[in-house]
Amino acid sequence: MTIRRVVPDIHARSIDESREFYGALGLVEVMNQGWVTTMASPSNPTAQVTIMGDDATAPVHPDMSIEVDDVDAVYETMVARGATIVHPLQDEEWGVRRFFVRDPDGRVVNVLGHRA
Repeated sequence: MTIRRVVPDIHARSIDESREFYGALGLVEVMNQGWVTTMASPSNPTAQVTIMGDDATAPVHPDMSIEVDDVDAVYETMVARGATIVHPLQDEEWGVRRFFVRDPDGRVVNVLGHRA
């Protein structure tokens, strides 16, 4: 399994205010779905922060996202380990396949892969 990036997900009161704040730190917007936006370093595009309102399809807010090359294999591994899946593996309309899983300390991890 290859990990492509790990991104903190920040649940924001105001996405606009947070975008402005992280922009002042030098990050630029690289994705905006309205309810979620990602800011990245112009010199290192995998250094990112995701700012979220309420998730469009999931019942909980993730604490971090981990992009992998084979999300189905990671899902099977987590199920085999007996991990708590809090959002099922599914294709999302914005081009990712993802699921949410709880880590041992209760944090929610969004595990995703981009669909071809």
